[in-house]
Amino acid sequence: MRRSERTAGAPRGGRARRTGRVLAAVLAGAALAAGCGIRSTSVPVDAGAAPSRVPCRTPAEDVTARALDDIAVQVYLVCASQLVMVNRSVRMQAQEPDRVRVAQALLDELKQDPEADERQAGFSTGVPAGLRVAGGRGSDPAGTLRLNEQPDDLAAEALAQLVCTYADSEALVTGGTVVLGGPGNYAPRGYVCTSRTKTRPGDVPTPGALELP
Repeated sequence: MRRSERTAGAPRGGRARRTGRVLAAVLAGAALAAGCGIRSTSVPVDAGAAPSRVPCRTPAEDVTARALDDIAVQVYLVCASQLVMVNRSVRMQAQEPDRVRVAQALLDELKQDPEADERQAGFSTGVPAGLRVAGGRGSDPAGTLRLNEQPDDLAAEALAQLVCTYADSEALVTGGTVVLGGPGNYAPRGYVCTSRTKTRPGDVPTPGALELP
């Protein structure tokens, strides 16, 4: 009777010892994960991309309330190697501004150094301070704007900023394109602002440039 009792009790003791070893291994693994600063989990977790240190956001601002003659506009600055729209307010005269005045006002905003909160958020501009814009010549296609530099001589990001900013203004778009020329005798060209232009402006030497007839 005593022999059978010992025989029946042996498996229970073995199971207990195996259970104890498994539990110890689990606890050791949990302690190791905790030491590495990693919370243990029973399922795989996709945490996504690491958060960016450059938020590319600025505090919201009511740009329509500065003055009666101010006009709310949007321009594109560079942030995290992309073009990001920011709000601006430009002063215009009481009469309806012509397209060249609109083009120059937008260009002036692009040339300005970003404001302090914008710089802190990672914004910058590549548009040169000496860049100017004027109307087209008599033989140019309708809607042409001529810069004092050849458009294709500008840095890629600067040209992308200018094209995408102008493309958002109905007064500066002709047939779906922004028509730009330079100071020489080269024919103007039409540029379009695409999603690729905004996401990878540095990879596009001439953003969607189209030859005009």
